[in-house]
Amino acid sequence: MSEVRLTVEPRNEFGKGAARRTRRAGKIPAVLYGHGEDPRHLALPAVDFARVVRENGQNAVLTLDVDGSNNKKTELALTKTITVHPLKNYIEHVDLLVVRRGEKVTVDVPIVLNGTAAPGTLVNQDVDTIQIEVEALHIPEQFDVDIDGVEAGHTVHASDVTLPRGAELVTDPETLVVAVNEAPTEEAMEADVDAEGAGVTEEPSDDEGGNSES
Repeated sequence: MSEVRLTVEPRNEFGKGAARRTRRAGKIPAVLYGHGEDPRHLALPAVDFARVVRENGQNAVLTLDVDGSNNKKTELALTKTITVHPLKNYIEHVDLLVVRRGEKVTVDVPIVLNGTAAPGTLVNQDVDTIQIEVEALHIPEQFDVDIDGVEAGHTVHASDVTLPRGAELVTDPETLVVAVNEAPTEEAMEADVDAEGAGVTEEPSDDEGGNSES
């Protein structure tokens, strides 16, 4: 995965009011931490950061230029946590983790299915990501799993996914990723519906049958 450069600003004001002012200015409050350093409070450009996540995923390696000056030391970072407003769907806060070149990190990588299984099958994807330990600058964007033409009974476990060189699987190798099963027939589905309704009786209302008090 390629590095993405972002120009960020230090934040000297804290609290909810300061965070709101930061967001009104088109920036996202963030905290950069790791490697035993004191946490650093930053403001990320909201539009640029959202585009990075949309185009490169949350595992994109960020090259942070704290004030935009080329003679200042830059930092490499990974996005650890993104907090999104539950109703308005904008990014409220970001936690960033300092990384070093050559350092290994543990990340969740998306699983993407490619192709179409054989006719008459039903594809069940049990997990959307698997976790690996890999060098920070060699995090794959996704793992492609080919299911084109596979027949019922085919399964893919975490151990079957091809990892990049030097990466190690953290997820349990026996974790089921994809199972291709035989699709139920229309007759079987109708039989299930009939079975669900079997034995159900409707209680008569007070006005139907029986004696009622006057």
